[in-house]
Amino acid sequence: MAGMKWAALAAMIATAAATAAPAWAEMQLSAPGLTAEGVWGDAQVMDGFGCAGGNLSPELAWSGLPEGTATLAVTIHDPDAPTGSGWWHWGVYNLPATVAGLGEGASSAGLPEGALQGQSDFGTHSYGGACPPEGDAAHRYVVTLWALPQALPEDAGTTGAMLGFYLNAMALEKAEVVATYGR
Repeated sequence: MAGMKWAALAAMIATAAATAAPAWAEMQLSAPGLTAEGVWGDAQVMDGFGCAGGNLSPELAWSGLPEGTATLAVTIHDPDAPTGSGWWHWGVYNLPATVAGLGEGASSAGLPEGALQGQSDFGTHSYGGACPPEGDAAHRYVVTLWALPQALPEDAGTTGAMLGFYLNAMALEKAEVVATYGR
């Protein structure tokens, strides 16, 4: 059974690689809720773990999708988390390519039909806000939009690492915005 899953994954990646021509510069991503200094507002901060925020996924807008884009994904990763591997705050995938953004709180208020949320490092299938340890320098929250040539399998987001594997193997293009937050 496991061999069949990996064979299907290999075939999917081979198909995507044959049609993908990475151009890494055309697509644009913005997070309108960021301050002028690029800092998350209280709405994007976790409500728990000693933090008191709104725990709302950020508003995002994008344009310039490459030809051949069938679906999109968004990830938010904190590479500065003291884990040795960073911290996955959110992964949403199989967003329709016809969508030009997500409103604030989309993780809990409702995503477009067909979109799936992967498991964050908080153990939930939803957005988990910023909450770095007190006294740390401000952490970076890398928000990445991924253009994909096909939908991902339903279980692609079982972990942030697995979702990242699929996305890096299949992306036509990606765009990033980096937010910061410290306490």
